[in-house]
Amino acid sequence: MAFQSLISNKMRAMLTMLGIIIGVGSVITLTAIGQGASKAVTDRISSMGTNMIQIDQGPSNFGGISSGSGGGNHVTEKDADALRRSPLLSAVAPWVDTRAQVLAPSANWSTRIGGTTPDCLKIRNYSVETGSLFTDEDAASGKKVCILGKTVVTHLFGEDVSPLGATIRIKQVPFIVIGVLKEKGSNSFGQDQDDIIIGPFATVQKKLMGTTRLDDIFASAVNENATPAAIADITRIMREQHRLLPENDNDFRVRSQIEMAATAQQSTDTLSLLLRSAAIIALLVGGIGIMNIMLVSVTERTREIGIRKSIGAKSFNILFQFLTEALTLSLIGGIIGVFGGFLASYIVSNQNGWTLIISPSAVILAFSAATAVGLFFGWYPAYKAAQLNPIEALRQE
Repeated sequence: MAFQSLISNKMRAMLTMLGIIIGVGSVITLTAIGQGASKAVTDRISSMGTNMIQIDQGPSNFGGISSGSGGGNHVTEKDADALRRSPLLSAVAPWVDTRAQVLAPSANWSTRIGGTTPDCLKIRNYSVETGSLFTDEDAASGKKVCILGKTVVTHLFGEDVSPLGATIRIKQVPFIVIGVLKEKGSNSFGQDQDDIIIGPFATVQKKLMGTTRLDDIFASAVNENATPAAIADITRIMREQHRLLPENDNDFRVRSQIEMAATAQQSTDTLSLLLRSAAIIALLVGGIGIMNIMLVSVTERTREIGIRKSIGAKSFNILFQFLTEALTLSLIGGIIGVFGGFLASYIVSNQNGWTLIISPSAVILAFSAATAVGLFFGWYPAYKAAQLNPIEALRQE
């Protein structure tokens, strides 16, 4: 009788299920969006380097006026040499960078120029796709060679042209292209990691920048678990190098991927919580829709209930019938919502280039919530129907 009642009111049943369909689909879709965004951020941070730790210039203080972060000139090549002796670090590399207009035979492009040693490419997860990498001897001697990121290659030479062996000019200094970097895409800050030219450390530092200072030192911990201990060891070595007293503040900064990942994870967790909250609200709205329709149904079928009770139907029979209707609506709506959630998650992930992540726990949670909503919001109308006085019910027209 419950199923016959639903079939005889198909449009009402479909509209009632719509709230549950949207609610369940929202739970799955929004959970998938949150997890996909979280993984995308994690992957971008990982692409910046393997267990990477960055040491850069801290503030300087002249006459009581602070230069702010990065305004000092304290981090030196000697610091990098001292850090190489740490057993907790697998690689250490100095880094300098500048921006310049780069001239090719038939095009020009403004880009970032980085100067470092081969170890830095391993630390920052750069790899050469074609050609070769310069050597440590090249980095120390100032040889005028370079490797290009994919974005630079595209703008200077075109999509399908190999730049290997070509000569480009950076600040009027000729460089021979010996390699092309494998594409990395944007990092977690939205910066294009392929819009870069990397050359030997001494060449960029002295011949392009005319300086002896460093911008950063990049280091890699021996493994991810060793990163906190490595940071502590770096801090100790740097303070000894700079002869800082216990009461002196650090004149350098040490940052790691763990800090970046923790900050990013906190943001994505907050986003996921907000998305799940919105989905739960949608489910509640769907449940209220079920209760409203069931109350209307009880009112419309008051005389039917009176007849059934007068010929021997128990209150339990009436309660079970109306609960069956409510549960059927929520379960069918939940099944359709699961498939709708899968489809919506696929579309969103595909459009944003994210990995599709649909947690089984999210599907179970959504379906369980739909069932619970059906029971919770269907109980009161069913109870109200079961408690009707048959004599009063028979008087209803």
